[in-house]
Amino acid sequence: MGQDQTKQQIEKGLHLYQSNQTEKALRVWMRVLEKSADPAGRFRVLGCLITAHAEMGRYKDMLKFAVVQIDTARELEDPDFLTESYLNLARSNEKLCEFQKTISYCKTCLNMQGTTVSLQLNGQVSLSMGNAFLGLSIFQKALECFEKALRYAHNNDDKMLECRVCCSLGNFYAQIKDYEKALFFPCKAAELVNDYGKGWSLKYRAMSQYHMAVAYRKLGRLADAMDCCEESMKIALQHGDRPLQALCLLCFADIHRSRKDLQTAFPRYDSSMSIMTEIGNRLGLIQVLLGVTKCWMIQKELDKALESIEKAQELAEGLGNKLGLLKLHCLCERIYRTKGQQQELRDHVVKFHECVEEMELYCGMCGESIGEKNNQLQALPCSHFFHLK
Repeated sequence: MGQDQTKQQIEKGLHLYQSNQTEKALRVWMRVLEKSADPAGRFRVLGCLITAHAEMGRYKDMLKFAVVQIDTARELEDPDFLTESYLNLARSNEKLCEFQKTISYCKTCLNMQGTTVSLQLNGQVSLSMGNAFLGLSIFQKALECFEKALRYAHNNDDKMLECRVCCSLGNFYAQIKDYEKALFFPCKAAELVNDYGKGWSLKYRAMSQYHMAVAYRKLGRLADAMDCCEESMKIALQHGDRPLQALCLLCFADIHRSRKDLQTAFPRYDSSMSIMTEIGNRLGLIQVLLGVTKCWMIQKELDKALESIEKAQELAEGLGNKLGLLKLHCLCERIYRTKGQQQELRDHVVKFHECVEEMELYCGMCGESIGEKNNQLQALPCSHFFHLK
């Protein structure tokens, strides 16, 4: 298959993919990969396969194609292609929650001296790196990366990137409990979708609605949370976006738990857990298990709560997710206080404070810890935070 035919077939696949005929598109692209003698065409088709597998949540396949793409980029001896393929490798590892690897591949991208094309990718590299630091609960570095990504987005007038960074910032502030900002940033993302997103994939709208739903729930605005989450889920189902379906199910379950409707919450946690397990989103699984633990605690089933905590702890330790561990120690503290088991209680109090120290989660002004309750925060240019009050 020559250059022109390769190009035609890639376009044909894209057309099928955009009209929701994903499996047909994948078959067309796989045929190009087998038959094309054009290395640049092969590189492009691998990019299409990587994106499609990412959106379906087939992260191991995404990783496999990213590795092949790096070999193709080396064959082409083009630094821009090499930077792009390393970014895809970083993103595959980010999705598989291999955060240290993600950071290391992102650094490789940033050290490559390509042309202006590579520089335009630096915003995406910074975003992926920020997501990985957030997964490891290294908040200051995560914020530095997100702010850098936002600068690249503004300088290159890249509204899609700006939208993605706003969603990540929403997630960031939700984690450290500044819920005003956790809502502000996804609302900004939704605005960008409305103003500029006519030709964009619907996933941008779905992602912004999902992050708004999370913030609304944490602010106690449960009806608004439900509306946004339903909107997001509708798009995720239409597009076969498994990762987003899992997140929406988790959000639905959390909303029902907030309403004390545990009969409805439990099955949603189960469905979310099974998709998260299938796609390999271990970070998401920790969130599901935290929700399940809180349900058991409401029902005073403390031994079942401890079983969920044990599973979540194993995942959080494996990933290096310090915030997850902090939350689990906090829940253990409450359980052992109720059970009157003083030694276990003391152990978890000590471990909780070690996590706070390790994450540097305290205000530089008042010295109180950050992320314990909803508080408006301000970040300095050096990315240190303090309480706004």
